[in-house]
Amino acid sequence: MEGRIEVVRGDITKQDVDAIVNAANAHLAHGGGVAAAIAAAGAPAVDIESSAWVDAFGPVPLGSAAVTSAGSMSADHVIHVVGPVYRDGRDNEVLLGEAVRVALDAAVALGARSIAMPAISSGIYGYPPAEACRVIVESVSTWLSGGGDLDEIRLVAFSDDITDYYVTALRDLGS
Repeated sequence: MEGRIEVVRGDITKQDVDAIVNAANAHLAHGGGVAAAIAAAGAPAVDIESSAWVDAFGPVPLGSAAVTSAGSMSADHVIHVVGPVYRDGRDNEVLLGEAVRVALDAAVALGARSIAMPAISSGIYGYPPAEACRVIVESVSTWLSGGGDLDEIRLVAFSDDITDYYVTALRDLGS
């Protein structure tokens, strides 16, 4: 079954989905951006479970996911993935695509049918937002066409600019 990709302008912490994705750092220290909003909305469970996860398994490496409950949010789970810090000359697109794939695979492993995902790495990690949105859209589309099985994938944008970048990327892809 092919899932639906939807662009939503809004707050990821308020999405009524099975799982939300956190654009996290390796230590799951939720100090700013999307991570801080998710930690605040899911308080105190998200912070407590994140610390316990890092204590048990160590830092979350690129290409891996950590899962916690969503605390008091309507979602059941938070899937924490570490996107790449953007650097010229680095294979940024592959690394960001891997973060997307890992998040989607983790959602399926949890039994989720719906997921909300932010523009991973496009904030303090310095990934140019339009490019990040393009890579995320292409990665989601590739995952779905490869047999990925989720009913709904929401690409959540906190700003009008990110919304426009996602919409443009979907249009360019022909979705």
